[in-house]
Amino acid sequence: MQPEKSLDRLKRCWWLEESDTLMTEYHDNEWGIPLHDDRRLFEVLILDGAQAGLSWRTILNKRENYRKAFDDFDVKKVAAYGVKKTQALLHDKGIVRNKLKIASAVRNAKVFMDIQKEFGSFDVYIWKFVSGKPIQNKWKRMSDLPAHTELSDTISKDLKRRGMNFVGSTIIYAIMQTIGIVNDHREGCFKYNKL
Repeated sequence: MQPEKSLDRLKRCWWLEESDTLMTEYHDNEWGIPLHDDRRLFEVLILDGAQAGLSWRTILNKRENYRKAFDDFDVKKVAAYGVKKTQALLHDKGIVRNKLKIASAVRNAKVFMDIQKEFGSFDVYIWKFVSGKPIQNKWKRMSDLPAHTELSDTISKDLKRRGMNFVGSTIIYAIMQTIGIVNDHREGCFKYNKL
């Protein structure tokens, strides 16, 4: 009987520095796994918007602080934030203190709820763009990975039309990767065939 491969020896995606435990856990347990929970989808939407201009590592390191600051991403609570709460967020050293990004989170929460009302859930809305089935990409090199696609352009335009901010095509493509709408694990990565 052969021993199981150690997780440390598994092949992973190019972008991952395996010495970074937090990023490795994120890659192995979250990134690219189809996500269908509205609370988590809202979290991804807000965190990816907060990432604009920053590294994902920065946001991932602040994620627990974001969960506390944004009421565990309860969309109804975030949509109801007023001046007092947004001012408190601007002084919260545990998150990215950007006035536009914080205001966007509140605005996007309201639009998110409108989408839930129209489609029954945000999950139904976002996954309808791929008829519920993830796109299986086959990237051979890191340079093959796109920053955005025609589909991310389409979703971005629709969300902007509905009133969301910080949902440009590049941010939307990152969200698509995170929630598993596209499988962008490299072919040699141990996660690729599992997804």
